[in-house]
Amino acid sequence: MAYLIDGHNLIGQLPDLSLSDPDDEAKLVQKLIGFTARTGKRVIVIFDHGLPGGRSRMSTGKVEVVFAALRTSADAIMRERIKAVRDPGQWTVISNDNEVLDAARRRRMRVLKSREFVPMLQDTAVRQRRTARSRGDMPDVHISSAEVDEWLKLFGDDDDTKG
Repeated sequence: MAYLIDGHNLIGQLPDLSLSDPDDEAKLVQKLIGFTARTGKRVIVIFDHGLPGGRSRMSTGKVEVVFAALRTSADAIMRERIKAVRDPGQWTVISNDNEVLDAARRRRMRVLKSREFVPMLQDTAVRQRRTARSRGDMPDVHISSAEVDEWLKLFGDDDDTKG
């Protein structure tokens, strides 16, 4: 399964990101990198109006980042990509644009509105931590008083330096 995502549509639905933030695209890409690391899925995220446009250096092995040039739009690029996909049944399209979603439906691709993808993006990390904790894979974050004493010896006890 792979995802084709309208990046700005998704940013507009995330409670911890804002379209007015100059780093909003990079922050979303970081979330998507985490998502792909947890799920093993591939993501192509398309943003409007990048300079110069095209594939971004923010791309990774599992997350392809594309900016639409000034004379086109993310929606237009998404419709082109939808037409070109060889295995449409393996893709989910995430957008709020009805023309994009209709084009995906015609190709028998799964579709989600951006707000419907938000819980998947956020819940994956929570589920991953719960699963790891239940398997005993989570590190023990509790430290003993002996460990505290050892750290104080290494880094100094502030109470000893006062005087």
